[in-house]
Amino acid sequence: MSETINSLEELANAKTVESTAPTYVQKLDKYGRAYATGKRKDAVARVWIKPGNGKVTINGRDYQKYFARPVLQMVLRQPTEAAERKDQYDIVATVSGGGLSGQAGAVRHGISKALTYFEPELRAVLKKGGFLTRDSRVVERKKYGRAKARKSFQFSKR
Repeated sequence: MSETINSLEELANAKTVESTAPTYVQKLDKYGRAYATGKRKDAVARVWIKPGNGKVTINGRDYQKYFARPVLQMVLRQPTEAAERKDQYDIVATVSGGGLSGQAGAVRHGISKALTYFEPELRAVLKKGGFLTRDSRVVERKKYGRAKARKSFQFSKR
């Protein structure tokens, strides 16, 4: 930017800087696993992915036992089904904080991030599905002089 371009000829002869999209590389630990942290509400999930036959373990238990509701099981399977890698990876996760719904969302976020670390070419598919975006909605704090965050106490004139 040290030179200023004053004519069209100078603009035609000027060198153009090509913008390149960032290239993502595979991030693995010494055991050949991809690690990622997923978050949702107050829940935090640590997720490890390695090649395997599709076994999903959460806090030392099978995911179908840990998340008994079918909706939560479906939430966990969404990233691997979108990436068409359903039975190719073993997933181990430890999750803490929040309730079951927040924990399921945190594990889903962690699985999605770990899949992109293991296979960077899956990033476009998972990004399009909205799995890589951290859902930043959290519970609003209770305010002084209010019953809850926004609810007022019952009004009485007398």
